This record gives sequence, structure tokens and C-alpha cells, in this order.
Amino acid sequence: MSDRLPAELHDRAAAVRLAVFDVDGVLTDGRLWYSEDQRELKAFHVHDGLGLKRLLANGIEVAIITARMSHLVTERMAELGVAHVYQGQKDKLACLNQLCDALRLSLDQVCYTGDDLPDLRAMLRCGLAVAPANAQPAVHARAHWTTRRNGGEGAAREVCELLLQAHGRAEAELAQWL
Repeated sequence: MSDRLPAELHDRAAAVRLAVFDVDGVLTDGRLWYSEDQRELKAFHVHDGLGLKRLLANGIEVAIITARMSHLVTERMAELGVAHVYQGQKDKLACLNQLCDALRLSLDQVCYTGDDLPDLRAMLRCGLAVAPANAQPAVHARAHWTTRRNGGEGAAREVCELLLQAHGRAEAELAQWL
């Protein structure tokens, strides 16, 4: 990511207090894996996980809103310390509105990262809409920003880096690792 963000993108990202991520196609590569005994399997990228933890450590709330139900998502988000996990959500915008009400945030303070049509209604109302590189064309066309990486391959980490940079936390946050 370049050191200088375009002004509009910087302003949108600097206003974010809540980063919302879809799961399949954003935190995973979108493929559904099943074992022979019909158990679902998912692969999460470790870089994305650290990015989510870094957002939380820097005062940016993180939420998951997904249409599917998966105990693996529950386990992974618990491991990362993500408290706002909403699964089985057919109306993602309604869920997001309820979460914003509970957190006393406006939709302008939300970054929503999604990859497919069920994410669009929520994305279109947020202050910052992000699409992974491999998102569907209709989502790309309506996103404020697109990651270089695909979902499940570090796209969420790019979103986290963008937000930390816009909040002026990237360098100080990096320094703790040196």
C-alpha cells in the first residue's frame, strides 16, 4: 500500500469506527469444502487474522456478518477476539443497522468488505465499501476501493492496513513489532 492515500479514500477510512467483513469470498477464498462425512472445512489466512486483531487493539470495532452458519467461523472469531459475529443473516443491512444502533455509530463510520450480491445493500449505505480483487463485477463497480489481493489470500489484511494508515496508527503500530 502506498504511503499516500487519495484524499477521498483517506477521509472515508479515517471516519471508520467499525470494520465489517463477510466471510465466504472475503475471509476465505469462497470455495466450500466438505469432508467425506459432510463436515464443512474452511481455510482462513493468518495475515487476515492478525489484521483483525490489530484493528481491535487500535480501537476499531470488528464485526462479521455472513449469510451462512458455520461453527468454524464461531471458533476462529473467538480465537481472534471478535465479539460481533452474526451468522445466518439473510438481510445483512438490517443486521448492520441493528449493530450500529447498539454501538451508537452511523453507517458513515462503517467500512464494509463484501464480495457478492448479498453484500451490496449494506455496502452501498456505508461510509467505505471495499471489494476484494476477486469480487463479482457488480460489487467492484460499486466499491469505493478494491484490494490487490483476493478474498482468503490477504484481502482483509489490506483493509486493516488501509484503516490503520488512515487513522495514523500504522507506523506506531508497526513499531511495537520491531
